[in-house]
Amino acid sequence: MAVFLLTGDDETLLVNAALDLVRQLVGSGDRSLMVDDFDAETDGFEIRVVIDAVQTMPFLTDKRVVVLRNCAKVDADAVTQLVAYLKDPLPSTDLVMLGGGRMAKGLADALKAAGATTIATAAPARAKERVGWIDEQLAGAGVALDASAKAAVTNWLGEDPGRLAAVLDTLRATYPRGKRLTANEVTPFLGNAGDVPPWDLTDAIDGGDVSKSLSLLKRMMHAGERHPLQIMAVLHSHYHKMLMLDGSGVRGENAAAELLGVKSTFQASKALKQSDRLGSANVHRALQLLATADLDLRGQRDLDAELVAEVLVARLTRLVAGRR
Repeated sequence: MAVFLLTGDDETLLVNAALDLVRQLVGSGDRSLMVDDFDAETDGFEIRVVIDAVQTMPFLTDKRVVVLRNCAKVDADAVTQLVAYLKDPLPSTDLVMLGGGRMAKGLADALKAAGATTIATAAPARAKERVGWIDEQLAGAGVALDASAKAAVTNWLGEDPGRLAAVLDTLRATYPRGKRLTANEVTPFLGNAGDVPPWDLTDAIDGGDVSKSLSLLKRMMHAGERHPLQIMAVLHSHYHKMLMLDGSGVRGENAAAELLGVKSTFQASKALKQSDRLGSANVHRALQLLATADLDLRGQRDLDAELVAEVLVARLTRLVAGRR
């Protein structure tokens, strides 16, 4: 008997990990005889059916595999029955549970006591760590990419790592196994670029790169489905930090972090350097541009919201280019 708990907020990554795990557990066996799959969010779901499945002896196979999706969504009665089962599980059943939310403490404790193996499916948040995660996914799929192709895929994914599996399946089906693919061979299979984290946009603006800034802005609005007002909030916070530091006399990153009330000295250091780079006049000009754009987004002028955001980002970026 083995119990597995798969966790993660990205539904695609969670489901793909579950499929891979079940495939490993079934091995060369007959899936139709071995696997029962249940979803706690399905209309009419009853936990007793799951309990019956995990307590049923295998037929014509060595073991059974029972999958319970959205286990964090089960009600109190279901938690009680699952906890009772986990105290004395059937040795011939492998139980695979998919989380995707905050689980009841009683069930979490019971899984721990049963020696459940926890598998985190989320991709790393940091870009540098995600490169290693992408390498792992490529190796597991048997797909080889050269540096240019890997860069194209990484850039395309952005903040949507769940889209990687489908692309790898397509590449694996299109090209011979082991062939090292180039960016030209991969790009035709990539659709619209995925979302990006807010700091990618602010870094591009701070770097004075208008083209990159506008490209990232569009990805945030379309792939990320962020409203321009949400992006305004990110930009306002970014420049407000610079305004707090402007004229404060603060020089070190620790003192800057204390003044800003943030724990990250890295974040404070970036704000301090950019405030110095822009200069007092341009920091104040940036806040004026943000205030004008905010009024336009709220209806002061009859302008398209995306256009307002694009003009704002272009003007903020040019403040840096002009300073240079």
